[in-house]
Amino acid sequence: MEDFGQKDGPEQDGISSRAARIQDVAKLADVSTATVSRALATPERVSPEARARVLEAIAKTGYVPNPAARTLRSQKTYMVLVVLPDLANTFFSKILRGIEETLFEAGYGMIISDLDGSPEKEAHFAAFTAAGRVDGAILLNGHLFGQSREGEGKPARITIPLVAACEAIPGVDIPQIEIDNRAAASRMTQHLASHGHRSIAYVSGPAGNILERERFQGFKDGLEAAGLPFDPALVIRGDYTIESGVMAGRNLVARSSRPTAVFCTSDEMAIGLMRTLFSAGLRVPEDISVAGFDDIEFAAVAEPSLTTIHQPRRELGQAAASALIDLLQGRPSPKRIRLETELVIRDSVRRL
Repeated sequence: MEDFGQKDGPEQDGISSRAARIQDVAKLADVSTATVSRALATPERVSPEARARVLEAIAKTGYVPNPAARTLRSQKTYMVLVVLPDLANTFFSKILRGIEETLFEAGYGMIISDLDGSPEKEAHFAAFTAAGRVDGAILLNGHLFGQSREGEGKPARITIPLVAACEAIPGVDIPQIEIDNRAAASRMTQHLASHGHRSIAYVSGPAGNILERERFQGFKDGLEAAGLPFDPALVIRGDYTIESGVMAGRNLVARSSRPTAVFCTSDEMAIGLMRTLFSAGLRVPEDISVAGFDDIEFAAVAEPSLTTIHQPRRELGQAAASALIDLLQGRPSPKRIRLETELVIRDSVRRL
């Protein structure tokens, strides 16, 4: 047998002057051609040992699967569209990793759609989906194509399986993977109150966003549970971005009477807010305590480290991809999956 590692191209049983075929891979891996096909299309149906041999044989022979032929035979693309509202938001990084890992194991790839608030992009990807360019879609944007977050407008006609994750879409009969945002926000508010904070500001998400509605209600629930009144003057409008956290920080710095604690409904806003407070000579948590929501990667390394609500983002992505794979392969999928959150206590909140 030739040593493939020493050659410029594949040379196994005379495979040097032609493109490698699936039969060549099967022979080298000592499996059937059907097993090679399954290892590529539905790897979960192949033992890890056989799949490893197939992948090694593919690498040695230089075999390139023909996706066009595969699509024609099966009428499938083996691709999934993942729709994001804003790819720049670091919150989605682990969710995308969970989705990609799970899709890969099932033999699917993914295409990322970054809508970035553009109706033109949304119309493009709606047409892309309606044309059958993907087998299914995972929606992380909180609404169907053609509709607003409030459900206004006529949704685009999409016939492929859909799954929503992170932001639930009310009134839509598709699997939805989420957390209990209301309960999590209430828990954080009560945590601040339990540390003696009686004046707690709230930095919101964007108006109309379902996450914002649930977290705001949770904030009020937490105040009520702690016996504290709700003060509209302590609500500062944000949009989950660092920039809006900076603006919220400036709002607080300009006040003659400040709250003792601030609950930001995203970590990015909390980090932007803390930076602004520091620039104004205020200390966290000595002068004002700050809490966030999401537990993004920067929360643990911020200065001070950020008390926050941990969302199981990787698991959210895995659950969304698994639900879609079930639909694509003809299996039933639960219509609603709620994953648990965790209160992460760090250094940005102090007891009064």
